[in-house]
Amino acid sequence: MITDKAHERTVTVAGKPIFVAEMGSGPNVVMLHGGGPGASGLSNYARNVDALAAHFRLIVPDLPGYGRSAKGLDQADPFGYLADTVRGLLDELGVGIAHLVGNSYGGAAALRLALDTPQRVGRLVVMGPGGIGTTRSLPTAGLRSLLSYYGGDGPSRDKLATFIRTYLVHDGAAVPDELVDLRYLASIDPDVIAAPPLRRPSGPTALRTLWRMDLTRDRRLKALAKPTLILWGRDDRVNRPSGGPMLLNLMPDAELMMTPRTGHWMQWERAELFNRVVIEFLERER
Repeated sequence: MITDKAHERTVTVAGKPIFVAEMGSGPNVVMLHGGGPGASGLSNYARNVDALAAHFRLIVPDLPGYGRSAKGLDQADPFGYLADTVRGLLDELGVGIAHLVGNSYGGAAALRLALDTPQRVGRLVVMGPGGIGTTRSLPTAGLRSLLSYYGGDGPSRDKLATFIRTYLVHDGAAVPDELVDLRYLASIDPDVIAAPPLRRPSGPTALRTLWRMDLTRDRRLKALAKPTLILWGRDDRVNRPSGGPMLLNLMPDAELMMTPRTGHWMQWERAELFNRVVIEFLERER
């Protein structure tokens, strides 16, 4: 397996440690994970990195607040903070331009990075990205489950199992206990419990933060002429599938693929299909 040869290290970005795994060779592809409890880069893309690393140089970080990276992030502008961190990581690695692949929270970070510094981005692949029409309707049941994980009586394995098996995937029975156990252990890191990275905005600036996190209200999106592949599960219960056509109609060079019997975690549930279409899309310009 290529992942056995992954080069893992911690890179200091703006004074904070960011864990990153690198593998493969070829064009640079940054893979940004989702924001669910216990998420990390390699675990999020466990079924994808071997196939993609046969074609590309993969850069797979743990985003701030997750895995082995520094905890805490700017809650006033979460997507902007993530984008700044990823761009800073690329600077430290000496990478000028990279393709971006982002799932959910990571998809929002990828879009924001491309909006802020389009000259640093080649192509975009986003799967059920966050920040798409988020101020236009009430949160989904899946998003409410995610945001309440650290609230109430605190995190538990049962709460996490319910979130993963009910909301992340279409077929909850396909999720092994080992995956839930690993995610749960990562989710109860004391530093994460003290400062959960993904939380509902609150306080006097909450409305401003919510508007900033709705990327469909960013006028720059209509001018973002980056080839973009939008992937969305038709049974996504975290980010509404209607976000797919919405984003397609906003971006000038986007294409959309929606798959049946697929939840929020397309790269895991439909790994073979995902790997094939992503490789084809990213290699198209070559």
